[in-house]
Amino acid sequence: MAIEQAIFRRTELLLGDETMERLSSKRVIIFGVGGVGSWCAESLVRSGIRQLTIVDSDCVSITNVNRQLMATTKTVGQVKVDVLKERLLTINPSAEITALQQIFTAETAASFALDSYDYIIDAIDSLKDKLLLIQMATNLPVSRGDRRGTQFFSSMGAALKMDPTRIQVAEFWKVQGDPLARTLRKRFKHEGQFPASKFQCVYSDELVEPQGAGKGSLVHITAIFGFMLAGLVIQDAIK
Repeated sequence: MAIEQAIFRRTELLLGDETMERLSSKRVIIFGVGGVGSWCAESLVRSGIRQLTIVDSDCVSITNVNRQLMATTKTVGQVKVDVLKERLLTINPSAEITALQQIFTAETAASFALDSYDYIIDAIDSLKDKLLLIQMATNLPVSRGDRRGTQFFSSMGAALKMDPTRIQVAEFWKVQGDPLARTLRKRFKHEGQFPASKFQCVYSDELVEPQGAGKGSLVHITAIFGFMLAGLVIQDAIK
């Protein structure tokens, strides 16, 4: 504990003892630890979150190296959540990191016990799975007796962006200029099933034309998305 206190001394000077204790008691789950989720995970652990579950089914590929925290030429082929867990524990050896090499789908959703977490962070790429997570997470109670319930934050598309000053936060239905948010809203309307409550999203209204096939992305953009998601958790915990 002495080492942990030293690690977070500078954070404690800003946030205070009470907030640090609150952060250490919060349970957070991140779905997707790619270009956005990996940086969010690191930011949370460096800020004092001790109980973190990271969920991703993929292994590190060479094309991840340009933007994903745990992706290096030495970790290519390794399980993403395992590599990330190892790194996070070098930051805070006392942290409780649960690494799940799984994917959130209709078939696996019940196994994650979403209502056991204080914060759910969505950094999922799959449209179908993202829709489901939004629906389930926003249906969880926002209060449990004398304590707050589960809070939910979501990342919109971080690809095809270059300008960090265009990254911002808004409630889902007020997100403007983001193709992913627009597609999600259309799907909700088409299916007649909507999020049960409002939730905050990190997004950018910039759209850069790609120079080749596929959607390119840059680390300074994906990392800022991840850091902003972590910041939303920290701000909420301070409240």
